[in-house]
Amino acid sequence: MTFDAEHPDRPNEPGVQERLLELLARERVPATFFLQGRWVEAYPQTAGLVVQAGHLIGSHSFYHARMPLFSDDGFDEDVRSAERALVEIVGVDPRPWFRCPLGEGAYDPRVLARLDAAEVPCGPVASVKELFEDPQVRARDNILEFPSPLGGLLAMVGIVPRLTASPGRVESAGPVTVGADNEEIYCGRLGLTRDDLRALSHRGVV
Repeated sequence: MTFDAEHPDRPNEPGVQERLLELLARERVPATFFLQGRWVEAYPQTAGLVVQAGHLIGSHSFYHARMPLFSDDGFDEDVRSAERALVEIVGVDPRPWFRCPLGEGAYDPRVLARLDAAEVPCGPVASVKELFEDPQVRARDNILEFPSPLGGLLAMVGIVPRLTASPGRVESAGPVTVGADNEEIYCGRLGLTRDDLRALSHRGVV
């Protein structure tokens, strides 16, 4: 689970960040927070609470500008300014974690090269369409096709990772109706009676 902390560009309710941290702590949910350098300068106490809670910290740039629009020097200064703010104010070096503001630049070769030079290992995140068309993904049988209960073929993700000793297998695309296999699983494999299953269904458990 990830969150971006940046200067708000719309009306917001005070205390939201603190309540979010309390919720994550109560539910014992670890998260990654990408902090904007300028936000850390403006809200050092709140930024400190994020760090104290033990969440992973990444950089969300300094100015929250569109990274492809920077000159090379401006790009480097923005990235380094964010790193300095995090190190000096909350004592955390965000490297290698970095998230491009607004998602701009995630597929830009120049942006990726500048981030790599700034010691931020990175690469493009493939879209669903690109994953389904990737020849390596196909060669590793990570995309499987099965007859769909609605007709035609349904492409779906295979088992990842596929282990040598226990590769596992996908046998079908599954039923159309939620709960269609409940009786087979609960009664046939887990030993419940049909009355047990009806009682669970009546209580909303299954």
